[in-house]
Amino acid sequence: GLPPAMQKVMFKGLLPEEKTLREIRVTNGAKIMVVGSTINDVLAVNTPKEAAQQEVKAEENKKEPLCRQKQHRKVLDKGKPDDVMPSVKGVQERLPTVPLSGMYNKSGGKVRLTFKLEQDQLWIGTKERTEKLPMGSIKNVVSEPIEGHEDYHMMAFQLGPTEASYYWVYWVPTQYVDAIKDTVLGKWQYF
Repeated sequence: GLPPAMQKVMFKGLLPEEKTLREIRVTNGAKIMVVGSTINDVLAVNTPKEAAQQEVKAEENKKEPLCRQKQHRKVLDKGKPDDVMPSVKGVQERLPTVPLSGMYNKSGGKVRLTFKLEQDQLWIGTKERTEKLPMGSIKNVVSEPIEGHEDYHMMAFQLGPTEASYYWVYWVPTQYVDAIKDTVLGKWQYF
């Protein structure tokens, strides 16, 4: 049940893959050994302990909605920003031509998102600075409705290989969530 690429043949040591048993002069009655691994076995061996622990932690976090987790509560407990863009529940809209503004980042500071489609960039702006990120550098986008305010979402842009690289944005109007994901992750849009 193993694919040939995951099998090795041994006869007086490991055999070169390009040689046949006849070329190596394996005779009738000789003992040969075939060893193999499933892809899951290989991945289990190659998964560092830290990554395995992070996966366990991520599984634990999945059980509790994001908006109830301590790291997010401190921002959400500030309440909805006064100048947040209005939200329309149950509607999906294209990205507006103006920046999405009035939202919070993980430290509770104001943040705006500007989609520079002609440059294939997402600009994340705060009072201090503007990060200009190529869309292709964003690995994933996750979002979840905010409990009690389902017309707004909390959203994260994954900027690196792990969850620690998530850039969180709170109070994203729900009508733009799908358009943001499609734009950043490169799905086709028909205009």
